[in-house]
Amino acid sequence: MSGPQWKVRQYHYLSKDSHVHPFLVDLWNEVGEATGGRVAGTVYAKNEGLPGGHLEIVDLLIKGEIECYVLMGGILGGIVPSLEIQGLPFAFKDHAQVHATLDGALGAYLQQELRSKGIHALPYGLLENGFRHISTTDKPVAKAADLEGLRIRIPEGRMFADAFESLGAIPVEVNVLKLYDALKNHEIDAQENPLSITEALKLHEVTRHIALTAHMWSGFNMMVSLKFWNTLPADIQQTIERVTRKHVARQRAHTDALNRGLEQKIADWGMIATKVDRGDFRNRLRDSGFYRRWQEITGKTAWGLLEDSIGKIQ
Repeated sequence: MSGPQWKVRQYHYLSKDSHVHPFLVDLWNEVGEATGGRVAGTVYAKNEGLPGGHLEIVDLLIKGEIECYVLMGGILGGIVPSLEIQGLPFAFKDHAQVHATLDGALGAYLQQELRSKGIHALPYGLLENGFRHISTTDKPVAKAADLEGLRIRIPEGRMFADAFESLGAIPVEVNVLKLYDALKNHEIDAQENPLSITEALKLHEVTRHIALTAHMWSGFNMMVSLKFWNTLPADIQQTIERVTRKHVARQRAHTDALNRGLEQKIADWGMIATKVDRGDFRNRLRDSGFYRRWQEITGKTAWGLLEDSIGKIQ
């Protein structure tokens, strides 16, 4: 028996025990079986062996030096500004609305935008991370004014920085692997992530309060180098897209249930949860001009497709 005709290296920056890794393993295993061994995919956690930051890795993808990567839209905004719209603060009311919107006309438009840069974003390939909440070391957050002067860790991405500056906080970029120590040593006062990340990184050990803001949704775009994608015959492409849709749906359901279940564990972690009025935060962003700025940055087409799906932002 001859070996595979196509080898796929699937990179992601989370750990092997994350809510992403096992689903990617299942996905590429099924692609291998469904193609009779013509495609062999290997999944690498924590960007194993790849140098540089996220956008440097995306550059490798565009050049065809790696085959597959997953990444948040906010970080991809450095290449395609419209991708930032996936995480627009206080835009989506629930997971069903997120996926209906980003699997629909807006998602198709964003796929076209990425394709123009040399990236094939897989349809129905947006993996779930979840709605993000704010946890703090000492001071509880109940309203937007409570963020004034708070040093909060953010990931890469202009929208994260602008959102928290507009809310009066002091955003600080910290590598996620250094986040626990930064909170423990009081180098920062707060962080914001889905509960699944808070648990995985044990951030509940170094924060006391959690505000259930659900301020931004985050997920990971499944991307294939367009150079590599174009070497595949149509039947292989169709198989990858079909299998991706199946396993991404499994991953979304798992992660949504995981995040909802973790809400019930907050007290067990020894943390104090606060429900907030999301409208108060949204109004502060609106009054600061945040939404007007981001309508310009993400573009009229993306903004219009978003509003077609969820209603007027302002």
